[in-house]
Amino acid sequence: MPAMNIEQARFNMVENQIRPWEVLDQQVLDLLYVVKREDFVPAAYRALAFSDLEIPIGQGEHMWQPKMEARVLQELAVKPTDQVLEIGTGSGYFAALLAYRAQHVYSVEIRADLKASGEASLRRAAIANVTVELGDGASGWTKHAPYDIIVLTGSTPVLPQQFLQQMNVGARLFAVVGSPPVMAARLITCTGEGVFNSIDLFETSVAPLAHALAGERFSF
Repeated sequence: MPAMNIEQARFNMVENQIRPWEVLDQQVLDLLYVVKREDFVPAAYRALAFSDLEIPIGQGEHMWQPKMEARVLQELAVKPTDQVLEIGTGSGYFAALLAYRAQHVYSVEIRADLKASGEASLRRAAIANVTVELGDGASGWTKHAPYDIIVLTGSTPVLPQQFLQQMNVGARLFAVVGSPPVMAARLITCTGEGVFNSIDLFETSVAPLAHALAGERFSF
């Protein structure tokens, strides 16, 4: 795709998909022009980089739709001092968006090949404040806790309590909670020590995190 067409496609994505989805934070919209989404999409799907769909990235995993990425980034209201935990690196694109807003992003990926490709894409984009770690973060990630932002990029039938215990006061957590066909996109804010405020932003359905069903389950 010639460069001019790419920029037109990017503009169309922002104006026709993302803005109508209540994404009006200018800093978020501007960032979509800075972080090149096409550089994180598998080569075979590059022509679809700006389409309103979930792009396959291998291993049965998919990127979120662009409007979902932008809306979640807006709702999290990431600050320059924030320490971020992302569960599910995938393509590395959402980690890149977070990295531009935050101090540091710790991204946990259970699949070694996706970890490697995500890291490579982040390196190519010259993003240095993301640490990608191999492991199963479906029930939290104590290594760098507590966090100011936690994002689960796959869904979970119920949100494990461990995540709440890994939040600083003032921290925001985004997760898609529930079972198909309808799940809740949920934003949880830690408003005080052990005190949480939860709002459901919209309904959606995304594939579950690996091992999301395993182990002891809690409802929140």
